[in-house]
Amino acid sequence: MNEDNNKDLQEEQMVDDAFQHLIDSYLQTKHRKKVDIIRKAFNFARLAHKGVRRLSGEPYIMHPIAVAQIVCSEIGLGSTSICSALLHDVVEDTDYTVEDIENMFGPKIAQIVDGLTKISGGIFGEHASAQAENFKKLLLTMNDDIRVILIKMADRLHNMRTLGSQPANKRYKISGETLYIYAPLANRLGLNTIKSELENLSFKYEHPDEYAAIIKKLEATENERNTVFDEFTAPIRTQLDAMGIEYEIKARIKSPYSIWSKMQTKHIPFEEIYDILAVRIVFKPRKGIAERNECFNIYVALTQIYSSHPDRFRDWITHPKANGYKALHVTLMSKKGEWIEVQIRSEYMDEIAEKGFAAHWKYKEGNVDGGQEETELDKWLVTIKEILDDPQPDAMDFLDTIKLNLYASEIFVFTPKGEIRILPTGATALDFAFSIHTVVGTHCIGAKVNHKLVPMTYKLQSGDQVEILASSKSTVNREWLNIATTAKATTKILAAVRKEERAMRKQGDEMLTQFLAKHELVKDSANIDKLCRLHSMAKPDDLYLAIGQGNIVLGNDDESRLKEKAGGRTWNRILSFGRKKNAKEKEADTSTAANTMPTYDKKKPIVVSESVIGQHFHLSTCCSPIPGDSIMAYQDTTGDIYIHQLKCPVALRLKANSGNRLYDAKWNMAGTQQFIASIKINGVDKVGMLNQITQVVSQTLNVNIRKLEIEARDGIFEGTIILYVHSTSELQTIVKDLKKIPNIKQVTRI
Repeated sequence: MNEDNNKDLQEEQMVDDAFQHLIDSYLQTKHRKKVDIIRKAFNFARLAHKGVRRLSGEPYIMHPIAVAQIVCSEIGLGSTSICSALLHDVVEDTDYTVEDIENMFGPKIAQIVDGLTKISGGIFGEHASAQAENFKKLLLTMNDDIRVILIKMADRLHNMRTLGSQPANKRYKISGETLYIYAPLANRLGLNTIKSELENLSFKYEHPDEYAAIIKKLEATENERNTVFDEFTAPIRTQLDAMGIEYEIKARIKSPYSIWSKMQTKHIPFEEIYDILAVRIVFKPRKGIAERNECFNIYVALTQIYSSHPDRFRDWITHPKANGYKALHVTLMSKKGEWIEVQIRSEYMDEIAEKGFAAHWKYKEGNVDGGQEETELDKWLVTIKEILDDPQPDAMDFLDTIKLNLYASEIFVFTPKGEIRILPTGATALDFAFSIHTVVGTHCIGAKVNHKLVPMTYKLQSGDQVEILASSKSTVNREWLNIATTAKATTKILAAVRKEERAMRKQGDEMLTQFLAKHELVKDSANIDKLCRLHSMAKPDDLYLAIGQGNIVLGNDDESRLKEKAGGRTWNRILSFGRKKNAKEKEADTSTAANTMPTYDKKKPIVVSESVIGQHFHLSTCCSPIPGDSIMAYQDTTGDIYIHQLKCPVALRLKANSGNRLYDAKWNMAGTQQFIASIKINGVDKVGMLNQITQVVSQTLNVNIRKLEIEARDGIFEGTIILYVHSTSELQTIVKDLKKIPNIKQVTRI
């Protein structure tokens, strides 16, 4: 009994200490000191969650305190947000209502808590997001009060920090959602520090071995980087001191996730990533000198010490990023022949860059005028509203459309009158047309870029001046979706296409009705299904559309097929497919389906062996997993299991959208079955190179090559080898041995 009492006392002390730390942090901010209402919210939440524990075993109240701590210290919000964070789970998890919150804490805190409660399910909760409704709610609440999403971001960050206590399938689901939705949102809101941590935590839990390997290599090369940093910054410090500038110089190390992403996309090892180190100068402007001018003063001073890269200067001060980011970026050549990026920011710019301008927008005491931050945030919210006005019917299509404008880096282009438009890198003339107005985009036929005629597919560059050419005869078609890159253009094109297709579908339905009536045939689901099979259409809507568009012309063949007898089956039996089933029949169908669909224990990994592959188990062709790869399993609606590599892009979408159908998986292969793997290879072209490659693969290692493509040009060759292997260890041996061949520069799995 004494042990239990001691444990209770220790836990109470732990909670009190955590809350006191929150109060101490709050008192150090510039916000008005409303300690009483924060204490009131804490006591209310502590009572409401009394006796409840998290999976980690700690009292549940520790979670709201941790979220409030992030809101206060890492995002920089005030008492209203801190109270809302402390209360964010009360309505969802206890018997208290939003009305109770409003009576005790007022309408504003109640409104934020209500917004957080509404978006706790669906894509962010236990259920699979078969529809995008909850994500829409999240984005809509941003219009009412941006603090809802900021607190939600803090909630997700703490959940990610404590993800280790969750089972593997839950870790995949939560990590997938985080990487697919939260990290891009954090980026768009300018929460750079939080974005990086969310990415790194997702990476850590999904690919623990790769994460640990990169951390180990970063630690091993730390001393070398410190030496480079000290030598590079020494003359810079001397120069800035002579100018009388107050400053701080920091080393910015590329995050493990960013390093891994670059390794994956460029197919290069850790050792070949050269921008791991960057330098950041954060200064306090001298009296009477504007921040912008001081940035350029420092830039000029740096270029007097080191040579600058002509194509890697970025002026994010004159044209800030859409998330409010401001800084000058310049890449300089060090005395040892290495390019090093230097970021120049004022203290205010640095705070905006790390915590996001949303925290400074409307809620920061002493900052009445939102200025540039308010303008940019408003612009983005308008874009989100436009997308919400006509959301995609499918949840993942909807999320993909939103994501188009979340992570994109930006270019700056000009209208004929010299007005600046910010578009994502890779945007086309068609995207520019839709950014001006939907009508302009709808009737676009091409453009003039810098007074030269270009097609609507033309990819714009920063500094381009664009004039859109339009024609009233031009109309939207589905192929435009391959041209558009922005969320706004994609949404508007889809809306126009769907509107046109609805009309065509209706026309096709009427044409089918007339055809069936003319030949005295019944318009029922049996006949429509027959026509769908005959014309290889997935569903009736596709059939109606094809008929309306004239792609299918109904004729004698259709009539004879519909009238022919169905071997051995009575017409009554066939017609029964067309009638609606009663409740008992539906229940029987559901029961039968449930009995035939395989079920698996979510707490245990699914074992992948030779004996199961090819039955209900399939190795996904999108990523071609082989034994030794980190894998997960996905169960589709038919009950079949698909095995994906954890890093597969398709798997990422499934983790964000279908968390309840994910399983942990592990290999248990006897080593007899072979799997297809692909290798990319390049190097200096020499006589006999092809013979050496085939000797290593086929003769030395006795591996069968399925396909070999090599192309040589200007003394350099590159190619692809597709071969059969038993495991990743065998593949790694092949890669290692190929690298030993003289003049081969790079060998990577793709």
